[in-house]
Amino acid sequence: HVLGLNKHEQETSSWQKAEVCTQYSNEVVLVPGRHRRVAGCAVPCANRPLGGRAMPLTIEKNVYMARLAGQAERYEEMCTHMKEVALEMEPLGLEERNLLSVAYKNVVGARRSSLRTLASCEKSEQDWLQAGDESAEERLMWIAGYRSGVEHELEEVCAEVLSLIDSRLIPTNPGLRAQQEQEDAESQVFYQKMRADYFRYLAELRGARSMEDGTLAPDSIAYRAEASYKAASKLAQTGLPPTHPIRLGLALNYAVFLHEVLRQSSEACERAKQAIDDAIAELDCAASLDAASYRDSTLIMQLLRDNLALWAEDRPR
Repeated sequence: HVLGLNKHEQETSSWQKAEVCTQYSNEVVLVPGRHRRVAGCAVPCANRPLGGRAMPLTIEKNVYMARLAGQAERYEEMCTHMKEVALEMEPLGLEERNLLSVAYKNVVGARRSSLRTLASCEKSEQDWLQAGDESAEERLMWIAGYRSGVEHELEEVCAEVLSLIDSRLIPTNPGLRAQQEQEDAESQVFYQKMRADYFRYLAELRGARSMEDGTLAPDSIAYRAEASYKAASKLAQTGLPPTHPIRLGLALNYAVFLHEVLRQSSEACERAKQAIDDAIAELDCAASLDAASYRDSTLIMQLLRDNLALWAEDRPR
């Protein structure tokens, strides 16, 4: 466990804890901001242009307020501000992209954590029921109703993120999309990966519906998640070096999807091992990374190793 959290995906609801894998794995999140001391506390500094460029006042204010909401751990409000930025600013800069990811990841992460807790409570009540406690049946109904509400909230947030990605962040025009992929492969891999992750969260709720031949149904959520992971992986292979933290984070999340949603332990292990081997084979690429990116890459590689060791136990002998 890293940060004392789930082995497969490292998540946090704390702005202060998230010191690694910032814009990369989309599982541990942080946007390191510029700060100044005001009345003994740190707040984002708004007295100079973001990323070295001027921007309209409404965008600048929303970015500032998003940082402020993040510091206060009010992530729903952070989402509201960053959604406005995404609707007005094209393309998003690196910091704005990170803020958007942080905001929605924390909102979704809280719901996913709630669902894991409710699943544990449900298991406990089922044990009581099997032990002869008839009152547990009614409590199971209460849990089911409560869980349904949390699932609805999660689905709404995922739908909002996916709509934003498809309408604003990934061009729908094939020619324009190809141009952006060539000019800025990093951001397009990031958005495709983000798209796949949110489809994955939905697939965790709805399951991986398959056809008679065992393949995923084309209209299923899991099919769309896998298609996005494949698109991101294809672009990452040509546009990013194997040691790049976004490419490594993509491999980590794709492997989690294969193992957790599709129940394909062998495929998950193969993808994780391939990502590790590719990165080790080109360690010279790591020399071009800054200190933060290098730290993130090494952490993600360790997560891949940890998961590989864990999943190897589930592989058919």
